[in-house]
Amino acid sequence: MAISGNPKKIAQDIAEGFQTLSPPGLKKYNPADLKIIMTNLAIVKRGVRQIQVPLDDVLLLKAKNMQVSRLNQAEMVLRTFCKKKRIPI
Repeated sequence: MAISGNPKKIAQDIAEGFQTLSPPGLKKYNPADLKIIMTNLAIVKRGVRQIQVPLDDVLLLKAKNMQVSRLNQAEMVLRTFCKKKRIPI
């Protein structure tokens, strides 16, 4: 099944916590779609890491770290799913 919507927006939604990746949800995508999702997760993660946050703003620093954490978790779930299904990405 093709990706519905913009893949970069899906990655941004994962970073914000509106959407999560799970192995049952990944079954509907073909290998090309999984590679596109992985690429967009990396692009969004790079953008989040580039954000300069003042060290005295604890809430903003926590929000940035949570976004990076969510993106890392989604990437790990995606890599594990592909490894288990022997899908090269």
